[in-house]
Amino acid sequence: MNMVFHKNAASGHWSDFSLEEQLGNIGTELGRTVKWQGKDEKNFQGAVDRALELFDLTLNDSRWKGRLKEIARTRELFCAAVLGDKEYGTSLEDLNKYFLFFAIAARANR
Repeated sequence: MNMVFHKNAASGHWSDFSLEEQLGNIGTELGRTVKWQGKDEKNFQGAVDRALELFDLTLNDSRWKGRLKEIARTRELFCAAVLGDKEYGTSLEDLNKYFLFFAIAARANR
């Protein structure tokens, strides 16, 4: 059984957000992942699960049909970084910096 962490978003409200807002929210969970990595496994795993849920909600948003490859690849990089895979050479810190710009853009467009 899949656990739903972002009930409001999962119930359809996620599509109310712009792409920048969606990616900025993913970035928030990614930041929590970075914060808890190596410090608290329960909080780390919770942040990972919540980030993956938001990635999946974004991938299921039909407005981003032309961006799915980019979003899916970023999800793949996130999973690899969480698992410590060095194949891509991308760390959680690298991804955290990448997503920060979406949060800044979303805030600027409010």
